[in-house]
Amino acid sequence: MFFYLSKKIAVPNNVKLKCISWNKDQGFIACGGEDGLLKVLRLETQTDDSKLRGLAAPSNLSMNQNLEGHSGAVQVVTWNEQYQKLTTSDQNGLIIVWMLYKGSWYEEMINNRNKSVVRSMSWNADGQKICIVYEDGAVIVGSVDGNRIWGKDLKGIQLCHVTWSADSKILLFGMANGEIHIYDNQGNFIMKMKLNCLVNVTGAISIAGIHWYHGTEGYVEPDCPCLAICFDNGRCQIMRHENDQNPILIDTGMYVVGIQWNHIGSVLAVAGSQKVVTQDKDVNIVQFYTPFGEHLGTLKVPGKQMCSLSWEGGGLKIALAVDSFIYFANIRPDYKWGYCSNTVVYAYTRPDRPEYCVVFWDTKNNEKFVKYVKSLISITTCGDFCILATKADENHPQFVLVLCNSIGTPLDPKYIDLVPLFVAMTKTHVIAASKEAFYTWQYRVAKKLTALEINQITRSRKEGRERIYHVDDVPSGSVDGVFDYSKAIQGTRDPICAITASDKTLIVGRESGIIQRYSFPNVALIQKYSLDCRACQLSLNCNSSRLAIIDIAGVLTFFDLDTRVTDSTGQQVVGELLKLERKDVWDMKWAKDNPDLFAMMEKTRMYVFRNLDPEEPIQTSGYICNFEDLEIKSVLLDEILKNPEHPSKDYIMNFEIRSLRDSRALIEKVGIEDASQFIEDNPHPRLWRLLAEAALQKLDLYTAQQAFVRCKDYQGIKFVKRLGNLQSESMKQAEVIAYFGRFEEAERMYLDMDRRDLAIGLRLKLGDWFRVLQLLKTGSGDADDSLLEQAHNAIGDYFADRQKWLNAVQYYVKGRNQERLAECYYMLEDYEGLENLANSLPENHKLLPEIARMFVRVGMCEQAVSAFLKCNQPKSAVDTCVHLNQWNKAVELAKSHSMKEIGSLLARYASHLLEKNKTLDAIELYRKASYFFDAAKLMYKIADEEAKKRTKPLRVKKLYVLSALLIEQYHEQMKNAQRGKVKGKSSEATSALAGLLEEEVLSTSSRFTDNAWRGAEAYHFFILAQRQLYEGYVDTALKTALHLRDYEDIIPSVEIYSLLALCACASRAFGTCSKAFIKLESLETLTIEQKQQYEDLALEIFTKHTPKDNRKSELNSLLEGGEGKLPTCIATGSPIIEYQFWVCKVCKHYVLAQEISNYNFCPLCHSSVE
Repeated sequence: MFFYLSKKIAVPNNVKLKCISWNKDQGFIACGGEDGLLKVLRLETQTDDSKLRGLAAPSNLSMNQNLEGHSGAVQVVTWNEQYQKLTTSDQNGLIIVWMLYKGSWYEEMINNRNKSVVRSMSWNADGQKICIVYEDGAVIVGSVDGNRIWGKDLKGIQLCHVTWSADSKILLFGMANGEIHIYDNQGNFIMKMKLNCLVNVTGAISIAGIHWYHGTEGYVEPDCPCLAICFDNGRCQIMRHENDQNPILIDTGMYVVGIQWNHIGSVLAVAGSQKVVTQDKDVNIVQFYTPFGEHLGTLKVPGKQMCSLSWEGGGLKIALAVDSFIYFANIRPDYKWGYCSNTVVYAYTRPDRPEYCVVFWDTKNNEKFVKYVKSLISITTCGDFCILATKADENHPQFVLVLCNSIGTPLDPKYIDLVPLFVAMTKTHVIAASKEAFYTWQYRVAKKLTALEINQITRSRKEGRERIYHVDDVPSGSVDGVFDYSKAIQGTRDPICAITASDKTLIVGRESGIIQRYSFPNVALIQKYSLDCRACQLSLNCNSSRLAIIDIAGVLTFFDLDTRVTDSTGQQVVGELLKLERKDVWDMKWAKDNPDLFAMMEKTRMYVFRNLDPEEPIQTSGYICNFEDLEIKSVLLDEILKNPEHPSKDYIMNFEIRSLRDSRALIEKVGIEDASQFIEDNPHPRLWRLLAEAALQKLDLYTAQQAFVRCKDYQGIKFVKRLGNLQSESMKQAEVIAYFGRFEEAERMYLDMDRRDLAIGLRLKLGDWFRVLQLLKTGSGDADDSLLEQAHNAIGDYFADRQKWLNAVQYYVKGRNQERLAECYYMLEDYEGLENLANSLPENHKLLPEIARMFVRVGMCEQAVSAFLKCNQPKSAVDTCVHLNQWNKAVELAKSHSMKEIGSLLARYASHLLEKNKTLDAIELYRKASYFFDAAKLMYKIADEEAKKRTKPLRVKKLYVLSALLIEQYHEQMKNAQRGKVKGKSSEATSALAGLLEEEVLSTSSRFTDNAWRGAEAYHFFILAQRQLYEGYVDTALKTALHLRDYEDIIPSVEIYSLLALCACASRAFGTCSKAFIKLESLETLTIEQKQQYEDLALEIFTKHTPKDNRKSELNSLLEGGEGKLPTCIATGSPIIEYQFWVCKVCKHYVLAQEISNYNFCPLCHSSVE
């Protein structure tokens, strides 16, 4: 950070000033002094020149008003920016509130206690309340409209300072004895503040200033110190909040009269005076500190007694009241910024975010990319890249170097355990230094490198891409590839204060003035030079022969690194300090292409030096971005950061240096020969290019060629040769005009010459396809079809790139570009168009698989399959069906294309479903694929499980029926397969699937297939018996229940015999009932209690009724078995003894002929009765 005095305003009649305050919003400056002096001034820049902006623009007093009203010395002035009010107070205790009306200040309110003098006044952050403290301990808090909110008398206390906290909840009162008391906003005492900075201080002290930054523009770091308290003895403490137990402590070593934060709380200015040993009098100085107590510099101010200071709203100026003068100093802040490949990178804080907002502003296209970075330390740029140095975490002392490209994309973050206070960057390396050590990292660059650079990189990569060196070490450059952070911890008596690097040299500056020169990239200490200044900024010229040094006082000196001179003792030394010295320098940049050229900023002027001779200065306050091709690019960061979210191209300045301006003037006014002679004397590629272009415009091809040769422009030489081969002058003229980018004009000339082909050729080169199409259409005769097609496709591409698919389709159709058409239809979700396109394509077209895949992605199976089949990819078609769960289609395709792997596919999918417990889905899968046997097995398993769960019998019956139906379908399938075998007589005729199924059949257990209907029958009779019983047909219920004895393996015996006993009892067949009870009592599955219950029940029944069946018909004897067991009617449960009965075609079960007329469906399998 640099600062220098820029302006001085004298107060009339030599009236001594007491206080000064600068309104941050509107720019008014109020100053109070003796004899009731109160002035309001306003400095405004008035200039018509757009290049003169910011500090460089001349400023004049646009307001200079005396405010009458005070009689004594005005001691306190304070602004309320929100409500445009000025509050002032004098030594008699009179308070006046002034307001602005029609461009002048008038009294609005007046107040006088007549008891004591006002020592301090403070408005809160939103300008709603003012707190006024009197010397006698009286405190008044009032509102902006003049009403008193509360008042309080602090007995026996002399007050001298007051300030509000940012949230207006806390008031700090400074006492005359140096104590600070904390009160709440209602005037209740909370506690005394601990003043760590006064430890070991004796004697009387007083508070010089308390300033609490309210965070209106954001903080430079999360949890940043913002409350500054300073005492007249120079002791100062900066706290994070009023109870901070660990504040930042500073001893300024001066007598302090006032302190103030700048507008963003990043710099604290401390004003006062310092004793100088060599002189008797004190010297007025302003010292600048960061919130963390780092000293930024000292500004010396003339005059006897400084009494007050105030920052300007933008932090670029500071006003100092000294005797009867106001001095203005310009501040050149250390912005966090850089410039890489047409991009200005700058950082600023915002009140709504804790991070830094880093903007990558592409000045060429006027685009900006924003990145939020926590705890940013610095920005360093080189070439196309940028390094953001940040703190990794608040609690952890680790740091990150983030390599970014010019749009802010992080490419490579590097974590280091060393504070990157100073960062330098070359094409291949980043160097970061703390005070004791420096770290080098060779970052990878994904761009073309020369063979030499590649050589260097590969060599250094073997030795390790990261290294650390202590500043006191003497590395030899050979085996020092150690990466050891312990070096960074070791202290040094002479810390590093600046670094710079080029491709072959690394320079490290130390606080004592020693400059260490290392070779690079293999770091070896070559030389140590001793200077008399502490460097703040170092810079090497393009061939690393000369070093520029700006010291902390803003003095620029130069040092020749390789010159050998004889010193006063007669010894030869390397390196010489040059005679040139400039003061108040705050920025400098060497030319990238000339070791003797550099530009520097001195106050508000830019000087260009050639061989240490200055050219006439240019008024500007911009920071230099780049100096190349005799042009300086400079950026007005001050202006940009006033509104950082909307940078304007007006803030980028391009300055041409004198030789370029002179050459241009010579070419324009005198002629090419003289200009060529001048350029010969002052050679530079840029000047030769200028001459070449001028010669081209005049069609002086010989001079143009010579000039192109001198600036090594091979394309230019080729162009001139091509021009030489052209016959017509107008043709040459048109080519030159096109060369200079005036394409419209060139096209017009071609058309005037009736050379439409050349006009089209020009537009083709430019890629202006819309114009190509226009020219093709306007021409007479047939346009070139292939070119027309190319133009249509290129315009289609133009729209497709911008995702305007509808427009693209129209042009692709005309250009017959099927690939891109397919893509457009897909993006538009026009699947009908895509289907039509697929249908229109010939078989085996290379686009068909891609279209098919598009259909697959949106689940359109049929269309995808037809596309795959059209390009002869049945396997992909089958895979698609499988992927989209169209298994029946998959099986069909597999059959028709004789594919064997469908079985394994099915098995795989089924096992996947079973794993997920989706058994029914697996059954459905097998059923669809005609794997009926596997489906039946799974269904039978489900039925068994449901039966065990004691679910509704009807549901279980249905499941058994489904299982049996699947077995019937399986039998049917087998018969058909066998028939096919007989017909075909050759094994080839059988499909792969039938073969698989046949194998399956051989391995199956016959019990399951033969008795497929047993489960269904069991539950059918079980349900039927109960239904008959409930309907009162007890005899038939008994007959049905007797059937259940055959199904003990399916229905639990307890259920069967309980039902049988019930039916028998109801039918008064006590013999059968007795047998059922005997069976129940003998069941092993029952507990003793349950058996006891059955015995008790049996006793109860059979004591009343003898265990004999009343009627024993022949039917019952038939039911009891024997070899010729009669078929059972599944509708009634009765045996069929007649010869006429109905047989179900599906389940092959019987129903009595007279019964079937009551049914439309088979009672067991529910197939329709025909």
